[in-house]
Amino acid sequence: ISAQYQNESCVKYIGPNGSGHYVKMVHNGIEYSDMQLISESYMLLKCLLGMDNSEISNTFKEWNKGELRSYLIEITGNILCKQDVKGKFIVDYILDSASSKGTGAWTAISALELCMPTSVITESVFSRYLSSFKANRMLASTILSGPKISPIKDTQKEKLIEDIRKALYLGKIIAYAQGFALMKKASEYYHWSLNFSNIAKIFRAGCIIRADFLNYIVSEYSTNNDLLDLLFTVSLKDIINLYQNSLRSVIVTATNQGISIP
Repeated sequence: ISAQYQNESCVKYIGPNGSGHYVKMVHNGIEYSDMQLISESYMLLKCLLGMDNSEISNTFKEWNKGELRSYLIEITGNILCKQDVKGKFIVDYILDSASSKGTGAWTAISALELCMPTSVITESVFSRYLSSFKANRMLASTILSGPKISPIKDTQKEKLIEDIRKALYLGKIIAYAQGFALMKKASEYYHWSLNFSNIAKIFRAGCIIRADFLNYIVSEYSTNNDLLDLLFTVSLKDIINLYQNSLRSVIVTATNQGISIP
């Protein structure tokens, strides 16, 4: 009945006293981050590079062939090229205002209560709330001014696209690391004795945040369930060291151009 990953069932006993619900809540918090990072990458490709929906769709599809391979990257590539019967891109008709069911907020609240810095998750929740203030944002655009976006030179486009890809991947790694750090803190505080390798295993199929790099997380926690931080592990530290300059560069470029990437 359950989803399968390489013939292994993606279902496990999590622990006592609501711990399974808590893990699902944090899963959703990570999902908020994933979607926010993808949205910001889309805006950078569209606004900075002037790429159309087909080009951005093809970019995400290409990214999904590599280390970014995941369910959300896959469906983003498919959604962006979807057209109606008149040949118009459907994404252009979707209102940029998102609602929420509460699990992202609950994750942020729990992080605050446990004194855990889940900055990517929490900012993603705030971004979703901000999107719902559509009328305020429209009014602000007529009153407040920002920098005018300067076109990126053709010679710089290929490098910027690659920097955005690396920034997106590193952002995802940080979001997942923060989510697992929060679960570790909760496990200690509530005496749940969570098995984080098993949690990463059940995330690999049948859930929205399934991604290839969860195998790194499975491997690291299989060796040591009491990791200090995923960011310090052998599997991920080299990626972080290699990609952080791209992340910093993208943040600086977006900030100077007036594109929001919280």
